Amino acid sequence: MDSSTLLFDQLKAAEPFFLLAGPNVIESEDHILHMAKNIKAITSKLGLPLVFKSSFDKANRTSSKSFRGPGLEEGLKILERVKTTYDLPVVTDVHETIQCEAVGRIADIIQIPAFLCRQTDLLLAAAKTGKIINIKKGQFCAPSVMVNSAEKIRLAGNQNVMVCERGTMFGYNDLIVDPRNFEWMREADCPVVADITHSLQQPAGKKLEGGGVASGGLRELIPCIARTAVAVGVDGIFMEVHNDPLKAPVDGPTQWPLRHLEELLEELMAIAVSKGKQPFQIDLTPFNS
Repeated sequence: MDSSTLLFDQLKAAEPFFLLAGPNVIESEDHILHMAKNIKAITSKLGLPLVFKSSFDKANRTSSKSFRGPGLEEGLKILERVKTTYDLPVVTDVHETIQCEAVGRIADIIQIPAFLCRQTDLLLAAAKTGKIINIKKGQFCAPSVMVNSAEKIRLAGNQNVMVCERGTMFGYNDLIVDPRNFEWMREADCPVVADITHSLQQPAGKKLEGGGVASGGLRELIPCIARTAVAVGVDGIFMEVHNDPLKAPVDGPTQWPLRHLEELLEELMAIAVSKGKQPFQIDLTPFNS
């Protein structure tokens, strides 16, 4: 069995859920190693399978002035250092087909950004790496769209695919999470992940001094969305975590404080239900007590 299928099977079997977690973007090698060390210590203590997450390039920033990260070459070197230093699988995102081959040599999971969840060429290029593919549902998409996106991965010969709910646009500067999507996305016949941090973004909802806008967020509601997701019964939790969220260069308002990670995960493990991962069998035959 190849390493991707082995990891995929381990994640599918995780109880009560697996975790994809890390800072939004690679700020420096020292920072990434510090975060990986601390997050691994927490998840190891709790017995949760961890895939470390960070991005080498945030190509879809609201502003052209926003920090994007170190870029492909340097970013992959840093993620490889995480793998070798802490023996952790890693997940990172791609935005262009030409990135997939290089990313596939390092990443264990390749993530497709929500804006690009229907881009056939990108999905196929990612699938052909043989790595696990995590497709985020577009903020503009119905959950049924993910059935087609997952099928594109499989048609390329890769069965290791998962889909991720990250909220739905509600007006111009807000997102909502519809818990029904956690159930409906199971029609894609693959693991379902809940992104509990991006789903609380307020896109372009924060005015900047001197003009322009950036994404805001509702960090205080992250536990609310997380509790809902694990109560419904998702397979995995995706969350961005930072040791100093107020100084995070990207998506600071929706990164969860590292100091509270263990506390939140303990609560979620206590709430999580395995039965929620299976549809309830409803009997509609007449009932006469």
